[in-house]
Amino acid sequence: MTHPTTGLDNVVHQRVRLGILTVLRQVARADFGYLRDHLGLTDGNLSRNLAVLEESGYVTIEKTFEGKRPRTWVKITRAGARALGEEIDALRRLLSEMDGEQASARSS
Repeated sequence: MTHPTTGLDNVVHQRVRLGILTVLRQVARADFGYLRDHLGLTDGNLSRNLAVLEESGYVTIEKTFEGKRPRTWVKITRAGARALGEEIDALRRLLSEMDGEQASARSS
C-alpha cells in the first residue's frame, strides 16, 4: 500500500492553484479580477499560476472585449476537474490515515 501523499498532484497541490481550481469548480467560469480579488492575489501571481494550470490542461483562458475593455475568462476543464477530484480524494485518504493513527495513539 502506498502512502496517500503519492496521490497528490504537484500542479494542483500548490496553494494558489488549488484555490483557483476550487473556485472554478463552483462556477461556470470566472473572470481574472474575480479570481484575483477572491483569492487575495496580485495580478502577477495569478497570471503565473493560471499559466501553469493552462499548460497542464486544467483550465482554459479566453480573452474577450466588453466594449473597449479587455476581459479574461477562466474555465476549469474536464481534466482539471478530474485532477481536483483526485487531489481531494488523496487529501481525504491522508486525513483518514492521520485520524486512524491519532485514534490508535489515544487508545494505547
